[in-house]
Amino acid sequence: MITKTVKNVTEACKGVKDGMTFMLGGFGLSGIPENAIAELVRLNVKDVTCISNNAGVDDFGLGLLLQKKQIKKMISSYVGENAEFERQMLSGELEVELIPQGTLAQRARAAQSGIPAFYTPAGYGTEVAEGKESREFNGKMHILEHAFKADFAFVKAWKGDTAGNLIFKGTARNFNPNMCGAANITVAEVEELVPAGSLDPNQIHIPGILVQRIFEGEKYEKRIEQRTVRKR
Repeated sequence: MITKTVKNVTEACKGVKDGMTFMLGGFGLSGIPENAIAELVRLNVKDVTCISNNAGVDDFGLGLLLQKKQIKKMISSYVGENAEFERQMLSGELEVELIPQGTLAQRARAAQSGIPAFYTPAGYGTEVAEGKESREFNGKMHILEHAFKADFAFVKAWKGDTAGNLIFKGTARNFNPNMCGAANITVAEVEELVPAGSLDPNQIHIPGILVQRIFEGEKYEKRIEQRTVRKR
């Protein structure tokens, strides 16, 4: 029986080094790989490039890596909830590549599928298109975008089995499925790890072939970025 299980997050992050490129699932604070991020903070890796829809908040998620200035470059589509990100970007301490959200998803998906590049109309005629090849299709201009190249992809799932098959829950599905198999090594942390064969095949979102390491995480905080309640 094939098993992708590792004992803990420390073993899951084996091989992580300074200067690497990481992909991290999540949207806002939903579905972020909390255990993996905490381990990257503990390992104190430096000069890393992070590919993520956003950069967490000041004291949580990728914001923890930003606090310690471990991130050299962020490739994101939305970063509005992180004041430290803004400060580092405006001061020139942090290199930033902002790209359309759909392009970010597709560049991850392309890497997952082994497609080196693709054309998209998103961003044509804007700063996003500067320095990129353009071509007309059906009377509409498109720009060439390249698939991401990353060393590790860290994703978070609700449930997984020892063979690496994953099920995501609700909005935590977001960018996580696209990043599975999109890097040299995909590390999946799950809230519940079950024996292979326990999951209903019809409910599996990502097959284990796209995952190299899986472990059961712990102490998930599951914060809400902005809690809004109705006035009584």
